[in-house]
Amino acid sequence: MRTGTVPRVLGTAAALAALLTTALAAPAVAERSTTPDRAPAQAAAPANFTHPGVLVSRPQLDFVRGRVQAGAQPWKSAYDQMMGSKYASLTRTAKPRAVVECGSYSNPNNGCTDEREDAIAAYTLSLAWYITQDGRYAQKAIQIMDAWSAVIKDHTNSNAPLQTGWAGSSWPRAAEIIKYTYSSWPDSGRFGTMLRNVYLPEVTNGSHSNGNWELSMTEAAIGIAVFLEDRAAYDKAVGKFRGRVPAYIYVTADGSLPKVAPGSGLDTRAKVINYWQGQSTFMDGLSQETCRDLTHTGYGLSAISHIAETSRIQGQDLYPEIADRLRHAMGLHAKHQLGTPVPSSLCGGSLKDNLGPVTEVGFNALANRLGYAMTNTQTLTERQRPAGSNNLFVAWETLTHANNPA
Repeated sequence: MRTGTVPRVLGTAAALAALLTTALAAPAVAERSTTPDRAPAQAAAPANFTHPGVLVSRPQLDFVRGRVQAGAQPWKSAYDQMMGSKYASLTRTAKPRAVVECGSYSNPNNGCTDEREDAIAAYTLSLAWYITQDGRYAQKAIQIMDAWSAVIKDHTNSNAPLQTGWAGSSWPRAAEIIKYTYSSWPDSGRFGTMLRNVYLPEVTNGSHSNGNWELSMTEAAIGIAVFLEDRAAYDKAVGKFRGRVPAYIYVTADGSLPKVAPGSGLDTRAKVINYWQGQSTFMDGLSQETCRDLTHTGYGLSAISHIAETSRIQGQDLYPEIADRLRHAMGLHAKHQLGTPVPSSLCGGSLKDNLGPVTEVGFNALANRLGYAMTNTQTLTERQRPAGSNNLFVAWETLTHANNPA
């Protein structure tokens, strides 16, 4: 997590002012590709939303259920891993609080871990419900969601936007499955009100912090929009996505420098390089956070995959728009995580940490559905199976997305 506070997006006027500032500086940076990608004007939201439709669809869930019931791998081992985790416990007690306060580097951590893990637990229990059809799991998921929707009012301190994005990514996944596949959830409306009033305002305007912040916030925003059937919020989230992804993953077609996100204020070469962790040599698939560490890069790539997956379920597939960037990014980082030496031109010849359990969704979409050859990503993905949870906003993606054709 980043130290310091996060600048708030001040609205259309501020964004236009930042864009005008960039335009006025254009002669000094004409050789670069720092022109922001502007979101297309057309609406993205479906005329009718598909439910359940956040990260996983009913056909996907049916596929998983069938594979688990057949004892097929890797789904059975992934299911066993999930069911053996603390998140699937039927004795879990939710720990809601009115104000969740999250500072940089988890200092302070007043309810932050509790909130994220309760949200993951609700999603885990909803998956357990669908696969087993045992109503106890649905009831426990409802109990956790109701506990939070009755209490929470706000997120505060410097990491509030990121915390809201992480928890707000998991909550709609659980809520969609329970609302649309279980028989009764009397307080689902109150849960929707919580998402609209407490979570959506914190994430909808994005962030000019490191890219994984805005991507996670946008993932939460699009999931919430689906649950609320809010077409305007959905369109706004897709616009943020279309502006941020080209500014997070570089491809050589961008030119000598990466693109910048709308309103970022990155209007000089020095500012762009500083934002990219001091990296001045750019290659296909490089992420804005590669030279920070692979773990934060993994957060960003995961959120990109999740947003595109939700869009695909909702009938407007965003994968083709970002496929070239995402496949190169997954391949580059997988290659070096697998042991290929890091050249001195890349982050001074050293990369930190690892991506985490984040490749299943994107790999399934790009390699299995769209047919891209992704040897390094495939090797890493299969080596990491079954992919578990990062205890933030990623959970059980071997179970839900491994070789899932739906």
